[in-house]
Amino acid sequence: MKRFLTDIFTWWNGATMGTRFWTWRKGEFVGEDELGNRYYRDRGEDDRRWVIFNGPVEASTIPPGWHGWIHHRVDAPPAPYEPREWEKPHEPNLTGTAAAYRPPGSILGAPARPQSDGEYEAWTP
Repeated sequence: MKRFLTDIFTWWNGATMGTRFWTWRKGEFVGEDELGNRYYRDRGEDDRRWVIFNGPVEASTIPPGWHGWIHHRVDAPPAPYEPREWEKPHEPNLTGTAAAYRPPGSILGAPARPQSDGEYEAWTP
């Protein structure tokens, strides 16, 4: 029951029931990327393109080739992609989470200020 209600009312947990119905009714499957995201286009005269994410909706999981296709920069869907040995695997966007990067001195960083090394001399009037 929880899964059913989540599918109806939330868009960030995957495709809603409306998106699934639209895909079933008007969608033409184009391809799938290495992360399991599925890409569709409209069967009709419109040139709509959309993606159904595998897991939570995270726009940064769309690979570069599919990004170009979904934004109408290229007409043909990309060929299967073979990453180079120097390329790193995808990391999710951690902004807004506890695991987000916080540089030294950030208000949200460590609660204690780092100790001074003695090179600083305070100004006195």
